[in-house]
Amino acid sequence: MGNLLGSWRFKEPSTVEECDSTWGSDSESDDPAAEDDSGISDSVSPAESDRGAGDQGDMSPQLTDSPQCVPKMKRSFYAARDLYKYRHSYPNFKRSRQPNEYRNLRFYLNKIPLVPDGIYIEEILTKWKGDFDKLEHNHTYIQWLFPLREQGLNFYAHELTQDEIKEFQSTREAKRRFLAAYSLMLDFYGIKLLDKNGNVARAPNWQERFQHLNESQHNYLRITRILKSLGELGYEAFKAPLVRLFLEESLCHNTLPNMQHSVLEYFVYTIRLPATRRHLLRFARQHYRPAHAFLWGPPPKKRGGGVSARGSTGTGSSGIRAPAPTPEQQRRGDESPTSTSAVDAVMCQDLAGGRLKGCTSLGSNMPGLQAASMLAGARGDRNKYSEIVPL
Repeated sequence: MGNLLGSWRFKEPSTVEECDSTWGSDSESDDPAAEDDSGISDSVSPAESDRGAGDQGDMSPQLTDSPQCVPKMKRSFYAARDLYKYRHSYPNFKRSRQPNEYRNLRFYLNKIPLVPDGIYIEEILTKWKGDFDKLEHNHTYIQWLFPLREQGLNFYAHELTQDEIKEFQSTREAKRRFLAAYSLMLDFYGIKLLDKNGNVARAPNWQERFQHLNESQHNYLRITRILKSLGELGYEAFKAPLVRLFLEESLCHNTLPNMQHSVLEYFVYTIRLPATRRHLLRFARQHYRPAHAFLWGPPPKKRGGGVSARGSTGTGSSGIRAPAPTPEQQRRGDESPTSTSAVDAVMCQDLAGGRLKGCTSLGSNMPGLQAASMLAGARGDRNKYSEIVPL
């Protein structure tokens, strides 16, 4: 019996849907009962609407929602499976070495250098900050700064073990240096760490660094690793503020347009708490263009076959229900004159100061646009994404 149990292996998922529990029925109980799938909550006051409509500085270009203009895309099973394994603590992981080596912890205690470069952690933290060329072109340090329980490109780096993770999380010196390393990389990307809760905002050099980040997409692999490592070493709550900022920059401000797919396909799914992923994906769905190409859920709800007896259409992929036609329109067979695409005003949160800042992307060529029709969950947003999940 013991041999049978010892040889048992967890059955890995074989589809994207099996890998993604974000919208599953088992994870819906924590949502507010009155929450709409569209992600739209309270209405905006006229004053707030006027302020939002007047801020045109970060306006992103509006893309057409025509399906003919967009290539068909689908989610990556490789990405979904990889992040499923991470979120579920690598269910079929085989220990590759004795746990008492603690190479990653000893590196963070400044007792051994990283291999193969022979550089100690203190030198990286004190001499590499602001040296963007070195941080960009050296490809061996990232696996040492942000260790995981999986092998990276630097085969001299050692994978974490469960015992080492526990020891790391209880060692103050190692944790202090780990946060310094995180701040070092944020500065490289044009972001600053604001507080011990993980809140982040644009750094003074954000324009130059965002332009570089938008063009050097190999850094997106690094960011995925950084997010994973945050969760492994006790900083799960730090992920959502960073992912939220990347969503705002790529979808609202259009400063990181090349990052859109990576943040939705990878960054969001490093977060272990399904409720937090749903909050971020609802925000993303409001601002993603073209709306019909949003791949990351929730799936359409079936309400009596999709059309009620009164003729109202069920929720589609955009999560916004079309208005019911009037009796006159039903007789004439006309479509409702109200366009669902008119809902396009956004209110983004200023992560740096906790204030609301207009980030409207209002297309002048879209008639009937009403800025007061949407609110991106601004009330209490800063606290929604700070849930701490124990490892």
